[in-house]
Amino acid sequence: MLVELRFTWGQNGNEGTLAETCAAGNYNFVSIAFLPTFGNGQTPIINLAGHCDPYSSGCIGLTSDIKSCQAKGVKVLLPIRGGAGSYYLTSSEDARQVATYLWNNFLGGQSSSRPLGDAVLDGIDFDIEGGTNQQWNDFARYLSGYSKQGNKVYITAAPQCPFSDAWIAGALKTGLFDYVWAQFYNNPPCQYSSGNISNLVDAWKQWTSDIPASKIFLGLPAAPEAAGSGAAG
Repeated sequence: MLVELRFTWGQNGNEGTLAETCAAGNYNFVSIAFLPTFGNGQTPIINLAGHCDPYSSGCIGLTSDIKSCQAKGVKVLLPIRGGAGSYYLTSSEDARQVATYLWNNFLGGQSSSRPLGDAVLDGIDFDIEGGTNQQWNDFARYLSGYSKQGNKVYITAAPQCPFSDAWIAGALKTGLFDYVWAQFYNNPPCQYSSGNISNLVDAWKQWTSDIPASKIFLGLPAAPEAAGSGAAG
């Protein structure tokens, strides 16, 4: 069985440093969370809670941490925001502009104002839980196009497990996603519950048969306290 473990880092002051997280040797992916503001003409803004302020050059120190993670074989992703934030794409051109900004400021492009210094993140994680369901397919295509300019840009997602996801179902069907961790928690219609796995199994069959991603995984909380419901004890 293939297991790919992902850790979301950036919103908990007690989680240690990014370098320490990767040095533990437990994870294949680390997401630096989150980018909650983008689209509709807004300048994309990353939020790392109490760790540092990216827009006063306070996160340049993460450059070495990111490179340390990558040297250990851990892919470092930037998740575009989950349940809270100000984000939506108003048009295909808006999607193109956001993709270009992320390429130049977080991925393999060039900018004088890179919040994380010269570290090149490995990809973008779609953690969309609000806004609208429009233009995400265009956004995925624009991001994918940058893989032709150098290092591969990994495109991943963490959709909700009720099939099909209310926000990015169209994008997922493009076949451009490398990894999909469907969130089988905090979703009673499709999660494990008190020894009953039938809802989970039924939803899993839908995901694996209808979504043309390279790899699809069960997204599960690492511990009961990490989610409101759905943890398998």
